[in-house]
Amino acid sequence: MWKLESSSLDLTVLPVEESLYTLANGYLGIRGCFEEGYPQHYTSIRGTYINGFYDLVEAKYSEKLFGFPEMQEKMPNLMDVQTIEIYLDGECVSLFNGNHVNYKRTLYFDEGYAERSFEYQTQKGKSASIRFRRMVSFQIKELFAIEVKIKYEGEILVKSYMNGEVSNYTDAFDPRVGEHAKLLDWKSSNLIDGRYMIITARTKQTDYEVGCAVYHHCSEKDAFVEIAGEQEPKMRAVYSTNGRMTLTKYAAYSHSRHNQEPVLHRILDIIKKHSIRSFDEHLAIQRLYLENFWHHSDIQIYGNDLIQQGVRFSLFQLLQSVGKDGLTNIAAKGLTGEGYEGHYFWDTEIYILPVLQLVQPEIAEKLLIYRHSILDHARKEARILGHKRGVKYPWRTIAGRECSTFFPAGTAQYHINGDIAYGFIQHYLQHEDLDFICRYGAEVIFETARLWLDVGHFHDGKFMIHNVTGPDEYSCIVNNNYYTNAMARYNMEWAVKFYEMLKLENPQILEEITRKIQMVETEIDEMIEASQNMYLPYDEVLKIHKQDDAFLDKALWDFEGTPEEKYPLLLYYHPLTIYRYQVIKQADTVLAHFLLEDFSEEASIRNAFDYYEKVTTHDSSLSSCIYGIMASKCGYYEKAYDYFMETVRLDLDNTHGNTKDGLHIANLGGTALSVIFGFAGYRIKNEGIALSPWCPQNWSGYGFRLIYRGRKLRVKVTDYLEIELLEGEKLQLKVYGRQYELEKVLKIPLEGLKRDDQSCNI
Repeated sequence: MWKLESSSLDLTVLPVEESLYTLANGYLGIRGCFEEGYPQHYTSIRGTYINGFYDLVEAKYSEKLFGFPEMQEKMPNLMDVQTIEIYLDGECVSLFNGNHVNYKRTLYFDEGYAERSFEYQTQKGKSASIRFRRMVSFQIKELFAIEVKIKYEGEILVKSYMNGEVSNYTDAFDPRVGEHAKLLDWKSSNLIDGRYMIITARTKQTDYEVGCAVYHHCSEKDAFVEIAGEQEPKMRAVYSTNGRMTLTKYAAYSHSRHNQEPVLHRILDIIKKHSIRSFDEHLAIQRLYLENFWHHSDIQIYGNDLIQQGVRFSLFQLLQSVGKDGLTNIAAKGLTGEGYEGHYFWDTEIYILPVLQLVQPEIAEKLLIYRHSILDHARKEARILGHKRGVKYPWRTIAGRECSTFFPAGTAQYHINGDIAYGFIQHYLQHEDLDFICRYGAEVIFETARLWLDVGHFHDGKFMIHNVTGPDEYSCIVNNNYYTNAMARYNMEWAVKFYEMLKLENPQILEEITRKIQMVETEIDEMIEASQNMYLPYDEVLKIHKQDDAFLDKALWDFEGTPEEKYPLLLYYHPLTIYRYQVIKQADTVLAHFLLEDFSEEASIRNAFDYYEKVTTHDSSLSSCIYGIMASKCGYYEKAYDYFMETVRLDLDNTHGNTKDGLHIANLGGTALSVIFGFAGYRIKNEGIALSPWCPQNWSGYGFRLIYRGRKLRVKVTDYLEIELLEGEKLQLKVYGRQYELEKVLKIPLEGLKRDDQSCNI
């Protein structure tokens, strides 16, 4: 199953499909809107975005205190080039007047393009065949192309537009959507050499320039009529002919934030160079790129096409959304919409990096390099927060500035430091690249670890961290959040390990880094003492790690008395109401048990799952995948599969009701994690890799590839676990806790769940 298809024209579905059918390449993203547009009363978010391109808007407070962010970074909607109007014998073509048949739209994961086609019946009773195809190039990151093919025995008139007067989408009733609409000012519209349409604009506050160049190629040489709109925000190219027409529209976007070359020169050069190729020629290049991606990254599901579609959709959208240049990252909504304003969160390191590190390590490295690039911003933020050393990474950002205006559920999430360090550490464990640590990782890991020394304190011989917020945003500003303390311990332990490693293997680099950040060896001694004495709160009665010091002392939330329409709670209850109860928005302690399972006993992990699951609402899209992974670990196979189904279909079925604002990118990463880390039980630790697989009863099996320390492996799970070493030296690994040596192929019968033991229903 390599495609997503739809024939819906439901006004409530179309905004969701604009997100689902987005085309992007990690730099440029175009939402899947209809070229010919919609009726005026339809909701549409007609969006075009560039990853990492932003403006600044004033952060609004009724009462502003010291250290609150004064400005926020926000991703602007850019000039729109999607619009193409079609007239047949003077009649404007629309899919909303009932005069069409055989409408279908398709997104092809293996070929990297989208298609819409239908047959249109004019009021005069004449029939037309119309097909749109579009793509955003993976090889030429600035390039977007649309091809429209029309067959009609009559007059065909096509008007193709560029619109430089655009705004962002706003929703005053949803805090997850921004409130600032106008971020971009149109500056100029020009026609160059009689055929290249150019529009430029500038952001209001950052004064970054962005430009778009458009060129049209028409199959009918005499069809050109005019190009109009010079020196106006909206430009138009008109073509007219009889019988048939294929019009290809090429658009190139560039900006001044990351490019020294003048924007006008850049977009003109790109459009001139690449518009000489046909749409099909660009498509052939696109296929080659994706062929390589899928060869390394595909997760195959045997015997279940619905799940296969969902898994491949998730992987494809991850590829489309992730920044690949070391200058950008991956936003919470990728490039599929404006939810969370284009900001990067901890989602990257905890939900997306673990997937990319297995199958696309070069892309994973670029995401980590971005984190290294904003260290100076993180140092500044630490000083604002009163810390004399170390760094405090922003909770949400684009260029490095803290953009969270609600500090209890934002800036207070100090665990972002541990999350980012965890990403570097896991990359090292997977690839054993000490050179990468020397160039980028060591400084980040040292500086994040130093902050814990400044944030925490000793009390009764234990190192404690107070007044922070863990992943669960329904419990804010707490003492000794288990997740935070555990990640801080891991961060400091590895800071010590890398310090000792570099001391032996590359003392010169170590000396350069420590001199740069002014870190002395006594701080390493402090990290040893703090990590060894880290307080990890534990309840002796329940035999579980407490989410924080006070969580288990609170009253239970009245789940039975809370109607379904009152979820997510954050939209219907005051935060203080929520904070007073045992109610969890998303996996917190359970997530810590996934990431750092060696910090707890197996029985404690299972007890924690049993307890915390009952009080978790999963109001965050980041939750179900983690509970599913841990259900697999605990042997709750039916629950694991149910959580997986919630994860894999979340956006495709719009189960959270806000997919129109963009896809839930971390959840898409969670889909892949659920198969590899959940069903296959994959873990990467200092001593090597381990697997504890099981197979859902209604699948024939599943398979994936991974890259581990210079080796390429293929994993296949049916009634057996089969591991094949495709490339590289033999290695030691664990399966179900037993040590094996892999020279070429290992084939081991599955343990635990048998196919007829327990059913897992779709």
